[in-house]
Amino acid sequence: MDTKDIARPRSTGGMRSEDTPTPGVFAPPESMRPTLVGERYMISAGHPLVAQVCARVLEAGGTAIDAGVAGGLASNVIQADMCNLGGVAPIVLRCAGQDTAWAISGVGTWSRTVTLARFRDRFGDDMPLGLGVGVVPAALDAWVTALDRFGTWRFADVASDAIAYAEEGFPLDHRTAAALGILGRTFAAYDHTPAVYWPDGKPPRQGDRLRQAALADTLRRLAAAEQAADRRAGLKAVRDAFYRGDIAARIADWSAAHGGWLTRDDLAGFACTVEPAPSVAYRGHRVFTNPAYSQGPILLLALRLLERLDLASCTAGSADALHLILEALKLAFAERERAMTDPAFATVPLDDLLGDANVARLAGQIDLGSALPDPIGSAGAPGQARCDTTYLCVIDAAGNAFSAMPSDTIDGSPLIPDLGIIVSPRGVQSSNRPGHPNALAPGKRPRLTPSPALALGPERTGAERRVLAFGCPGGDVIVQSMLQSFLNVVDFGMSLQQAVEAPRAATFSFPGSFFPNPHFPGRIDVEARVPQAARDDLAARGHRVSPWTDWEFDAGSVQMVGDLSDPAAGGRVLGAAADPRRCAYAWGR
Repeated sequence: MDTKDIARPRSTGGMRSEDTPTPGVFAPPESMRPTLVGERYMISAGHPLVAQVCARVLEAGGTAIDAGVAGGLASNVIQADMCNLGGVAPIVLRCAGQDTAWAISGVGTWSRTVTLARFRDRFGDDMPLGLGVGVVPAALDAWVTALDRFGTWRFADVASDAIAYAEEGFPLDHRTAAALGILGRTFAAYDHTPAVYWPDGKPPRQGDRLRQAALADTLRRLAAAEQAADRRAGLKAVRDAFYRGDIAARIADWSAAHGGWLTRDDLAGFACTVEPAPSVAYRGHRVFTNPAYSQGPILLLALRLLERLDLASCTAGSADALHLILEALKLAFAERERAMTDPAFATVPLDDLLGDANVARLAGQIDLGSALPDPIGSAGAPGQARCDTTYLCVIDAAGNAFSAMPSDTIDGSPLIPDLGIIVSPRGVQSSNRPGHPNALAPGKRPRLTPSPALALGPERTGAERRVLAFGCPGGDVIVQSMLQSFLNVVDFGMSLQQAVEAPRAATFSFPGSFFPNPHFPGRIDVEARVPQAARDDLAARGHRVSPWTDWEFDAGSVQMVGDLSDPAAGGRVLGAAADPRRCAYAWGR
């Protein structure tokens, strides 16, 4: 018999296809990067080296809290373009098995020696960067407080990688080198910063090694202070070494010599607040963030509004969905301008802002067919937003979760040469206008843009709930991008990685957080991947549509870690996602 007469089965998969050059069996990727899946831990950090630091702690038996603190300290070294040990670091965390979350403020206070009148006598209507807008450095206390109250490791152990990276250095990747070049346009005017970050007198390039010897010495001094046998007593000694010892004296003297207000008493009297994180329910989930010393309540208020507006009936990325999200955010930012500030100085309680009566009043103003007139009124001064923040989140197999957003960079204030840190210039997020709810005052915290978040899934009788940690750098875009990514998961059924990659938009119809508080009534910025028909539809509803690129840096970098399914007695199935718009990197096992 001729072999050509033998019937042969058709190839339907594998590596062969008789009908096409390629099999065409597998679907295209669901996203540019995969959603990582594991069971022991998941990490998403603002830089790959930071993710590795977190992983080393978890592999050595640390919890998500221990790993998050180690990653935070490492970010203060590795991401000098985005955060600083002398800066801010708000944290939201959850301990395994708990149905609540904790907020650690991570933001310093204005000196008790400065009043708005004194500030205006010196600067008038201006708020120049530098020591004049310096507040107490808070990041170190935030890391130590998280470790003390909720962690298991000692400071010297979580700080070891940060010390090594500061002392030995590391080769710069392309994006970090480029960022240091951009920041140098400002810090070139400072006396000591260029010697560290532009050591050859010019912007660094990819592959150049960044060493920070003074910062390594400061971290070593803090670790050496931890002499007590008792872990918590040792952590207190670390904190005292920074806020009450020689380091504090140097910070206060530096501030005084360069036009700042901080005193040794300001540093000695400072401590981050730790409190139950404010939260709201959204479609069976419970979402937590920091109080109104951050912009976290904007996220909470927008969620409350959107639950009334039936966003889930819209199509993801449609003009209807984007319109409702942006209108809810516009109203939430207006409420920030009206009443949100350091809770210790607030005249309108957050519970009232998030309460049913206020939510009903605001939701009733939203019209699906047309954009609201600008709730604030006339435009403010022009200015350039600052996006100097990073983010990291960690979850472990027990359900401990850590969500932190360190910030403040080396272009905002001169480096203290023998300490290798700056004094947080976050005072630029206070107002210098008399009568404004966020006006600076003695001992008051500026209202931060950084706002990490956590969410718990629907309650399950006698069983563990799903946990999701998420956050994003990007100034006033932070909570806007976080909101859209969270909704992509909860309302639109996207995977974690799809959710952070999906195109997004932002409103700027409010006074910006950074002086001089730029305000662009009616303006929305929309990534070019949003279809032109949707952008035209938004314009027809009255939005002033401005184009972003396909993958806009200023749209932030959302990162997520969390349960992919309900936790079971046998363990968890965890996922992690990292936004390709910046250097974010996910890792897990």
